[in-house]
Order: sequence, then C-alpha cells, then structure tokens
Amino acid sequence: MLKKLLLFGILVVSLSSQAQREKILKLPSFDKPLFHYGFYLGANNNDYKISYAPSDFDDAEIEVESSIGFNVGLIADLRLHNNINLRFEPGLMSNTKTLRFKHIPGADNINTREVGATYLHLPLLLKLSTNRLNNMRPYVIGGLSYDHNFSSNERNSDDNFAGEFRTTTNNFMYEVGIGVDFYLSYFKFSPSIRGVFAINNEIKYDNKPSSQWTDPINFLGTRGVFLHLAFE
Repeated sequence: MLKKLLLFGILVVSLSSQAQREKILKLPSFDKPLFHYGFYLGANNNDYKISYAPSDFDDAEIEVESSIGFNVGLIADLRLHNNINLRFEPGLMSNTKTLRFKHIPGADNINTREVGATYLHLPLLLKLSTNRLNNMRPYVIGGLSYDHNFSSNERNSDDNFAGEFRTTTNNFMYEVGIGVDFYLSYFKFSPSIRGVFAINNEIKYDNKPSSQWTDPINFLGTRGVFLHLAFE
C-alpha cells in the first residue's frame, strides 16, 4: 500500500505541475450543471481495530493481517454551492483479513481465521472544494456510509467452534479524505486518499459463553485507507 501511496503522490505532483502551467481552461463549464455523474475505481488496505474486554483470557492477543482489496462504484453529484457538493457514491468494497489468535495454542485451523468481506458501500459525502486554479481544484471530503457485508456469516449457526468467524451484516462507517480535481480535455479526473472507520461493533459473538475467540473482544471494527480514482 505504501508503494501505491507513493505513486499517488507522484501522480498528483505531476498532474498539478501540468495543470498549473496550463493557461487554457479545459472543461470551463463542467461545474455549472446542478447534477453530474461518473464512476470510480480504487484499491483498499483494510484491517480491524480491536479493543479487549475483561475475560477469562487475560493474555488475549489478536494479530490482524490485512491484504489489498478493490473498490468500484458509481458517482452521483449534486452541486449545493460553487464550493460545496453532495455526493452519493454507491459501490462494492472487497477485502480479506487474517486474524491470528496468539493466546490460543494449536494448529492454524484452531488459532487462525481468514475473514473475507464484500461490502455494498453506500456513502453520502459532503465535498468542500477551493476555487478552481487553472485546471486543478483541491478538495476535502467526508461523510457517513451504510455498509452491507455479504460475507458476514451472521445468520450462520456455526461459530468458531466449527471454524466460522462471524461478523455483522449491517454496519455504519464514517469516511474522510483529501484529493484534487484535474480538468482534462474530455473528463475530470479526481484522485483522492480516503480513510474509513467503523462506528458499530462488527463482531458476532460465539454461541457458547467463554469462547477463546470472541469473549476477549469488546469491539471489532473495520478501519482502513484506500486510493480512490474518480472519472467524471
């Protein structure tokens, strides 16, 4: 993910330099319509924030190993003001995380769980932009999202005693980010870096009390950073 962030920085600096040199405004009327649409692609690196609860497992330690996932979706943009836009960006966000329960001895099938997550990501965001600077326009963005996890296994009666780590299906997150709009000849390209943070506890506790997998956990929530490339 560090390489992706570095490439993002190089891309932004390169496009910014080009945009600042440009004297001819491209897409001069792009921001005038009340509505416009687009799509986005991206990559994410999500893991879990875990806080521990008092339990019979005082030495509980859970290690989260993240992997690179993908984001894809659509954009609907409503202009509220010259510098303020309301955006709805429905899409899919997929990622896999590996949980290693360091306090549980035994083989990987006992102390390791691979947790896949495919979310229907429904964020409602407020975008605050500066005035246009030639062919570029920096902005900050933030808001809330509802996230439906298709891979949660929440309704599965099997739990960790049968090898299934379960999470909640219905989740809420807040999202913040910074980016730059670049006005090109035929479309607007808007790269941004964003963070997502779970509001609710996503863990589905095991059926039996004193589970060595879930009893030590007070809160488990998604957190992550993703590269968001919008084409409008």
